[in-house]
Amino acid sequence: MRLIVAGQRVVSALEFAELALGIDSAPFDALFGGVVGESVTEYAARTDVAREVLAELWEADPESAAVAAELLRCAPVPLHRQRAAGRRPRSGVAA
Repeated sequence: MRLIVAGQRVVSALEFAELALGIDSAPFDALFGGVVGESVTEYAARTDVAREVLAELWEADPESAAVAAELLRCAPVPLHRQRAAGRRPRSGVAA
């Protein structure tokens, strides 16, 4: 069964919420879902702000708050960039 909201085909649950509730997911995802490469300090700061925003959002828009809470709960803690495989930088004199 296909889900269609406002003439748009929905691919994921987040996209469904975005179309149904009118939420722009890009900043929403970054605040509540995290960003690749954030440090432990950046993660702590982001989650502190996300919790404050979430507390206000529960009062103003419980449906959006539920989506935000799920993103915050599911986000990896913290996200790290993978190091590229291959040659490692070496110190010393070249041959």
